[in-house]
Amino acid sequence: MTTPTPEERPGEAFPESAAEAVQTAVMAARLVMAIADAARRHQQRKQKGKEDDLPTAEEAVTDVGRDVQRLLPSDVSTALMGEADWPQLAQQLLALRKAGVDLDQVLPRVGEIAVNVRDQVAAKAERAATDQWVRAVRETLPAGPVREAILTSPAWPEMAATMTRLEERGVNVREVFAAAHNEVLAVDQAVAKGLGAAAEPAMSRDAQLSYGPLTTGLDLPRDLDLSDRERALTQMAISPQDNQRYTRWVREAMPGSEREADLLVAARKWPLLAAQMAHMESEGKPVREHLARLVKDTSWQEGPGAQLGTRLLQAASDVLHRPAGDVPGESRVKVNTAAARATSPSVDPTRAAKAAAPAGAGTASHRQAGPAARSGRTR
Repeated sequence: MTTPTPEERPGEAFPESAAEAVQTAVMAARLVMAIADAARRHQQRKQKGKEDDLPTAEEAVTDVGRDVQRLLPSDVSTALMGEADWPQLAQQLLALRKAGVDLDQVLPRVGEIAVNVRDQVAAKAERAATDQWVRAVRETLPAGPVREAILTSPAWPEMAATMTRLEERGVNVREVFAAAHNEVLAVDQAVAKGLGAAAEPAMSRDAQLSYGPLTTGLDLPRDLDLSDRERALTQMAISPQDNQRYTRWVREAMPGSEREADLLVAARKWPLLAAQMAHMESEGKPVREHLARLVKDTSWQEGPGAQLGTRLLQAASDVLHRPAGDVPGESRVKVNTAAARATSPSVDPTRAAKAAAPAGAGTASHRQAGPAARSGRTR
């Protein structure tokens, strides 16, 4: 039943978060014990007209201390017995035993509850730290094989933990990303060449057809694959937690239109819309305020039902691009002429797209130049 303390866990990258998780677990254990003690008091008042006196604190600490250490996880029991009111808690536990409660049955269950709470808190803290580095990778590295390799690596959680440790020691991790990108890309290309594959992927059909207002300002992978949503989100550097948050925002922005909101989220090009929201977030723009316009300008409701998903996607792109404070009206989405040429059947799409603007290796040719990566701490 015992588990290692945070200090004993190998590779523990977030000791503060682990300690907070244990303290939260202790709070949960104390709550369960308080409820059990309340039940004892209530039953005694009901049956005997009064509560039994509590045993002395000295007796209780001696009697139940060993049981708590034996039956609760070591990190939880150590924290619990280190509390200032531990003698009072021990009195309650001993009173339960004297009232006929088998602590050998109750305490392991309390321990299971505490461990579940502890692990939930720790997992949440770890996800938050990992999401921070997903955003850093997205904002620092261009779309392409290097970024996708980092975010899909089985070692990503440990990489994120290492980034946290480096940052805590004053290292600018974003500068490390930028400095290492070309070297890692060279490794990727060398390995691809050794395996007989093309060093630079051909532009996929999804990448060709995605050029336009929805992808303006985004790093669009040349091998974008919208048929595999999970991979497409990874290619656009959208973490599962970010995707869940953007999904929730869309649903909150469309009260009473749950079906339409779900249709928008299920759209094939949803990863591109999520990437636009992530891009706006990185620039400090109020994404949710922009999305709220979807219920103010409902022109997307007009037209054939079979095309509703497409109209919703266009409307969402429109409200995200429209400047803050701009009133609803006709769509302000401009035609991307380079994109139109790129997808024209009379022009080779790859050659035309390359002519639209210069791009780095593995990065879509319509990627717009942005400010240099921010330096300094990311939190």
